[in-house]
Formats: sequence, structure tokens, C-alpha cells
Amino acid sequence: MRILGLDPGLQTTGFGVIDADGPRLAYVASGTIRTRDAARGDLPARLKIIFDGVREVVECYRPQCASVEIVFVNVNPQSTLLLGQARGAALAALLSRELQVAEHTALQMKKAVVGHGGARKEQVQQMVARLLSLPGLPGKDAADALGMAIAQAHAGASLAALAGATTLARRTHAQ
Repeated sequence: MRILGLDPGLQTTGFGVIDADGPRLAYVASGTIRTRDAARGDLPARLKIIFDGVREVVECYRPQCASVEIVFVNVNPQSTLLLGQARGAALAALLSRELQVAEHTALQMKKAVVGHGGARKEQVQQMVARLLSLPGLPGKDAADALGMAIAQAHAGASLAALAGATTLARRTHAQ
């Protein structure tokens, strides 16, 4: 299964594409969508760049599903709102291509990739490079996006195993 991971941001949105075949993971592509060409105060133009960029990545790599980082609540509510809008543009682009979208927190991604939720960005970069047998470290935004795809690959396998399990019988109690 081909999985697209996204790490949305208003200035830089990271993307990572992997192929997952059971426990085997293979790197396909990664990079960033940057909005610096738009004027700093032109929010609609920045959101369009994100939307168009995500659609282009989907067209190019043809993933079967996507995994997007859930926005955390920041100390600065304005920053959280802007990040949420960038995330919304990315989600809208994915849904316009009729992709299934899973959502994971940064904590879940770090646990799936590094093994603990308090991992630093450098640790995520190193583990992503190791898990995907990359010749060097990916950029921080691309590493987070690849981490989102890896988290979905692990979660997807677990969910498929659960789906294959027998249905639970309802308990009946003596009355």
C-alpha cells in the first residue's frame, strides 16, 4: 500500500510517501511545499499553494491513503488558528482526490517511529532514515511527514489484524 504522510504548516508543509508491504517499508519520495513566494500577509494565496501542492503530490505519486498530523493547541491562539487553516487546505486537497485520510498526533507518530513520545526532531530524522534505509537524513518537515506515513503503516497493519479477528460475542448475565 502506498501511503502519503503530511506535516502541515503555513510556511512549510512536509510530505513523505512510502510503500508498505506488511512490516516492510520502502521510501518513495519526500519533500516540502513552501509558501514563501506568496506575500506574508496573503493567507488565501498561501492556502492555495498548499492545496495545489498537495494535489500535485497526490497526482504524481498516487497514494492509496494519507496520514495527516493533528494540530496541537499552541500557546498563541493566532498561530494555532493559522496552522489549522493550513491543515484544512491540505485535508481539502486530499479529500478532493477522494483519498482515505487518517489523523495522528505528533506524540503517536513519535511513539511509532522512535518508541517514545518525547523524541526530539533529530531523533525522528535519524529513525526515519534508519527505518527507510535512506542514505542521509531527510529535512525536519519531510522527516515528520515520513513519520506520519510510517505511523499509518503500523496502525493500518494493527487495524487490519483487528478487523480479521472474530467478532466478540455479547455477554449474557444471569438475571
